[in-house]
Amino acid sequence: MSKAVYQLEPLTCPSCIKKIETTLNKTAGIESAKVMFNSSKVKTEFDETAIKASKIQETIQKLGYPVLSAKVS
Repeated sequence: MSKAVYQLEPLTCPSCIKKIETTLNKTAGIESAKVMFNSSKVKTEFDETAIKASKIQETIQKLGYPVLSAKVS
């Protein structure tokens, strides 16, 4: 399992969290996705043989949330 943390612009509403978490948790290859509202970060665990970190970032951006930085480990 790989992990990635995406730093977003400040989130303004709880529905943003639900939208991001629901979309990512339904995505094949993603084990878990958790949005940290106060720090505006998205923490993910994923199978890198099934999905790339860049694809997860792209998905978040398609939802309308600019990703400022990403840390993959």
